Amino acid sequence: MTIRMDKLIKAIAEALDIVEGELLGASTHHGKRIATLSAAMGRYFGMDEDNLRALSVCALLHDNALTEYVLSERDGGVHDPAMKLHCEYGQRNVEAFNLKTDISGYILYHHECANGMGPYRKKKGEYPLGAEIIGIADTVDVINHLQRVSPSDLPKIRKSISNGAGIKHTDRAVEAMLHVLDEEMLFSLRDDVILTTAEKVLPWTVDIEDDVIYKLSKFITRIIDYKSTFTRKHCTGIAQKAWHMGGVYRYDSSLRHQFYLAASLHDIGKLATPVSILEKPGPLDDSEFDVIKNHVHLTFTLLKGIDGLEDICNWASNHHEKLDGSGYYFGKKAEELDFNSRLLACIDIYQALTEERPYHAGRDHKTAIQMLSDMGRHGLLDTCIIKDLDDAFCEMI
Repeated sequence: MTIRMDKLIKAIAEALDIVEGELLGASTHHGKRIATLSAAMGRYFGMDEDNLRALSVCALLHDNALTEYVLSERDGGVHDPAMKLHCEYGQRNVEAFNLKTDISGYILYHHECANGMGPYRKKKGEYPLGAEIIGIADTVDVINHLQRVSPSDLPKIRKSISNGAGIKHTDRAVEAMLHVLDEEMLFSLRDDVILTTAEKVLPWTVDIEDDVIYKLSKFITRIIDYKSTFTRKHCTGIAQKAWHMGGVYRYDSSLRHQFYLAASLHDIGKLATPVSILEKPGPLDDSEFDVIKNHVHLTFTLLKGIDGLEDICNWASNHHEKLDGSGYYFGKKAEELDFNSRLLACIDIYQALTEERPYHAGRDHKTAIQMLSDMGRHGLLDTCIIKDLDDAFCEMI
């Protein structure tokens, strides 16, 4: 079974754009514009398809470690005004994909300057072309908000880019940017057409059992978990337990990988949930709970339409549904919930009960199973699955 890896990565990038907008005030579809500009500049330099794919992935996910970086500072980590950690974590994450070409330094050095005044004081020639390309695309978009630039403003923007040659950006990066940033490119970067534009940037399919799926899953859980101190191990724990239960139920390799990926993705929509709500120490009011519930709908929105992910989208989007129809977001009932939807819902609740949260301490296994069993007796969860979780997770402790 194959999946459209490019569409999945774009969904992740879209979620990251939401986070970047919340935390830094960045504009919509920022990652997609950086990937589009970077791919165009890569073609200008004559890169082959493998190198273009690697460059596009790095450009699309150049801010992938933003949640991890911000949480590190919030937790009292080292103050890092130059955002070196954001670059270091981001480079580490994309290298896990084992792309076919060397991407060393692409994200690590994307904030460097040609005159050596960047975070790492690297000068022209001391950091790779990929970093130069991503860096100039990132800067030009952040400064100018290219999705709403009028063609009449283009000469002024191009002059500003030219003035930065040899200072902010290398001469060759400036040359490439000036070559690709024309009226046609501006039109393609608008919010109403960028999704279509981005579709052409990164054609990539992989088999669901490919090692890259496992690595991508770990990458996704790290991004989501680091949104909040209290969810730092949530998706990671659920993904691990989903993999374990796939073994308990003797799933074949393809199905086990699918279920593992669904567990990794189930809370991707929560990247749009404000930290103030995720970490609220008391009960949520109705409006706050509505915000929480919307994360499931966003998960569905991000994943729907990705070739090969139909079942995965379904399982991930059903993880807060209940057998009696009282769950959310869709209010599905028992007959509408397949086995893996029911299983992921039970795993999600078990994980949440055993974690420390602002409003409760982590429960032990016995207490968590008792609470799940109570929900099962009231017709909310599958009692047979709860019994299986009791046996399986008791062995994991």
